[in-house]
Amino acid sequence: MADGYLESVIKQFEYYKMLGEKTFQQIPDEKLFWQYNEDSNSIAIIVKHLWGNMLSRWTDFLTTDGEKEWRDRESEFENDLTSKQELTDKWNEGWNCFLNTLKALTPEDLEKTIYIRNQGHTVLEAINRQLAHYPYHIGQIVFIGKMVCADNWTSLSIPKGNSKAFNQEKFSRPKHQEHFTDEFIPKKKE
Repeated sequence: MADGYLESVIKQFEYYKMLGEKTFQQIPDEKLFWQYNEDSNSIAIIVKHLWGNMLSRWTDFLTTDGEKEWRDRESEFENDLTSKQELTDKWNEGWNCFLNTLKALTPEDLEKTIYIRNQGHTVLEAINRQLAHYPYHIGQIVFIGKMVCADNWTSLSIPKGNSKAFNQEKFSRPKHQEHFTDEFIPKKKE
């Protein structure tokens, strides 16, 4: 069961990572830094926050507190990235740290206790905590992407008005087990 959990959760995180990346691909570079207002976050700010959280939480995951002394969380919310490359570098650095650590865990690790801000969590609880946190922010990224792309947005799920056709196609196949991957995201009709 624990092996299955780790495999499943890794696939879930990879799916949400892919949603973020498919959003970046659709957005004009300058819109990655757009803020609705002074108090809202741009996509670049959200990426910086994810990067900071991932590095802090998942560096030396089993042996040190997840809120590292070197983390400067407040600076994660400054809109100071200047290029898509900088954004992409932070995105990849954070996800690589996180996914490499997650993939190195064993089923026996799931019941171990780790600490985040001096509060104990089982490894399983810490993973689940991030399974709520990271998709929350990916959803924000996708929402901003939809706003800035407007009519040029290509849906990352079942496009509005296509549910019936999508379901008909799915139910026309024999029952089988699928995992979320980008091959199951509907393509924009030409």
